[in-house]
Amino acid sequence: MSGIEECLAEAMGITGALGVSLVDWTNGLAIGTAGLGPDGDHEVGAADATELARAVTQTPSFADPDSGAPPAEDVIVTSAGNYHLIRFVPAAFDANVFLYLRLDRDHANLAMARLRLAAIADRLVLT
Repeated sequence: MSGIEECLAEAMGITGALGVSLVDWTNGLAIGTAGLGPDGDHEVGAADATELARAVTQTPSFADPDSGAPPAEDVIVTSAGNYHLIRFVPAAFDANVFLYLRLDRDHANLAMARLRLAAIADRLVLT
C-alpha cells in the first residue's frame, strides 16, 4: 500500500505524463500534486476536473443499475495536444477523491496510462 506522494510520483512515471493531482471533488481542491498543472495551476485544473467528475457521477445515464457500482470508473477527455484522464479512487470509507492525470498526446499510450492509473488508484491509501 502506498501513500499519496508515492502514488503521485508513480503516476508521473507514466509515459507522456505532464501532471497529476489527487482531488477531493466535494470541494474541488487538490490534496496533492506533481508535475505541471494545466496552464501552470493545479488548483484551477482540480476545480475544472471536479465539475466534470460531478457531472458524470450525478448523471444516472452513466450508471449500471444492476451492478451497484459507482456510475463511472474513469473519465477520458481528449484535446488536440493532451489526454485528460480522471480515475475515481475506490475507498471503503466515504471518500470522494479522484486522480487527474494530464498526458502529452504525442508521447502517451492512453490505454496503458488508464491501466497504470487504475492500479495506482487501487493501491492508494489516504492517510
